[in-house]
Amino acid sequence: MNRRPTLLAALALTAATALTLTACGGDDEGSAKDKDSDKIAGADTGGEKSAPPSESAPATEGRPKIELPSDVTLVFEGEKTGDQVKDAVLADNAERMRAVDAAIAGTDTNGEALAFYNTGKALEAALSWVNQFEEAGATMTGEVRYYDRKVTIEGEKSAVLIFCADESKGFSKDKKTNKVHKTPVTKNSYVLYNTKLDKSAEGVWQTSQVVSSRGAAQCQP
Repeated sequence: MNRRPTLLAALALTAATALTLTACGGDDEGSAKDKDSDKIAGADTGGEKSAPPSESAPATEGRPKIELPSDVTLVFEGEKTGDQVKDAVLADNAERMRAVDAAIAGTDTNGEALAFYNTGKALEAALSWVNQFEEAGATMTGEVRYYDRKVTIEGEKSAVLIFCADESKGFSKDKKTNKVHKTPVTKNSYVLYNTKLDKSAEGVWQTSQVVSSRGAAQCQP
């Protein structure tokens, strides 16, 4: 019998009143069993690929180490803007996306990174998204690319980040059979994310709100 890891369970209880999926949360609306949700959510931005997924990013400055399976690739475009604050927002948002994928893939078994880079409604939605994959007996595979990332600083501790995700090469995979549920590429393979980030006392830009729009015109190739 599968059991949700202790920390994830505690987080889920904290967010229990808001665990119904909405378009808000940086995690797609609809069930992981649905056709559109065969596309996976996750990918950074930066003009270059992240380190090979089989290699773990080292924990620094008290931050959790995030590992992804070898068959999950996250690509980030526009990592560097030349502005130190904006670059920090972009970097922590990328870690947030890695953390969500790691929780889905089971490589963040305690949900440590998920709680580290998410707060408020974004944490609630992330937990709901992870839970849907768990209930469907699914994980993820493939590649997702994040691009057109635009940061607006709204104060010393607040920022807005809008970006697109190309999920045309990312899919859900059955945990038991390892069958990949491939779907055709459509306009819904591209998702617009509108996120709010708040700087914590520890200096981490945590995602606090996320609204996603699948099939958004501005994200189409």
